Amino acid sequence: AFALFEKYKLHPQIWRTLPSPKADTQQARVSAAAKAILPLVDRTKKLGCKLDLYNHGGWGGEPANLVAVCQYLREHHGAKHVGIIYNLHHGHGHISDFEKSFKLMQPYLHCLNLNGMNEAAQPKILSLGKGQYEATMISTIRKAGYAGPIGILDHRNDTDTEIALRENLEGLQKIINK
Repeated sequence: AFALFEKYKLHPQIWRTLPSPKADTQQARVSAAAKAILPLVDRTKKLGCKLDLYNHGGWGGEPANLVAVCQYLREHHGAKHVGIIYNLHHGHGHISDFEKSFKLMQPYLHCLNLNGMNEAAQPKILSLGKGQYEATMISTIRKAGYAGPIGILDHRNDTDTEIALRENLEGLQKIINK
């Protein structure tokens, strides 16, 4: 893919889950995670692509750790193109502290993927407007002035993608119009 990006002068966002390294201290984990993705950091920088750390569970999916690795890469490797893709459907553990987590991540966010949100991820993938918490979370996002890209993903297997995306758009519209 990178050869095609270079050949056709394409500059997509590259999404990468952050590893969860084993180390004795937080500083050592941050450094190890950054070093593990450094070849990709350098390659995306040369191609003019954004590299986005994707929250997908474990240490590497925690907002504070995503931010710490972004800061480390920016400070030690001039990697201003590195940011965060945050997926609500991988952030159920941060429903209660979403405002704090969002504020921490906001300067680094390159995209925010929305999802319906219920306690304990039941179910994990839920259309917007059908959960208990996403309206409050979206209100937090709006109040914070986030103006970056927003995504709506379809991870459901029970319906056609077009129907699922339409349900999400309709749910989002209801939330926004409240």
